[in-house]
Amino acid sequence: MNLQVPESVTFEDAIALTQSLLDSMSAGELEDRKIQAAITSLVKTENGARGFFVTYLTDDRTLADNPSPGAIEALKSSPEIVDELLVKNLAMSSAMEITHRRNNDEESAKGSDKVRQRTAYLIKQLRSDFITNKLKELSESAATGEGEYQAFLKRWGYDEEQKQVIQKAISDVLITT
Repeated sequence: MNLQVPESVTFEDAIALTQSLLDSMSAGELEDRKIQAAITSLVKTENGARGFFVTYLTDDRTLADNPSPGAIEALKSSPEIVDELLVKNLAMSSAMEITHRRNNDEESAKGSDKVRQRTAYLIKQLRSDFITNKLKELSESAATGEGEYQAFLKRWGYDEEQKQVIQKAISDVLITT
């Protein structure tokens, strides 16, 4: 498989490309260096990275539970984009778990929990000062309603319980990194 990611990849195209990549990975058709090259191409743009993560983190297969060394190296290739998205994914999946439980949707809650766990695992594998600082900034915004992530938290309308769950998820990640 030769994954060609256009410079102006759309979010939708990135989802489709990631699905093809995951299918090839699951079938054992790719060497780790090709996986690394494909993911590196996807995460170099925001649309590519968003499409990659929405597909990779929610996939029913276990590929995201034990990423290859090449996959981790690929994610390290675009820290400004990847780290920011992982921090936001940690917050969103944590908060959505609460929302789904409030709506008595246990299946979706379990899906959000899976995304949160996978995101936390990737953050731990990346272990960068940049991502640690972003996590601390998000935790501070969740605690005070001010700061770097104030607009993000407000845009999604997270309530106090959700903000507390976000802070706990961040705390759990920071303790183990």
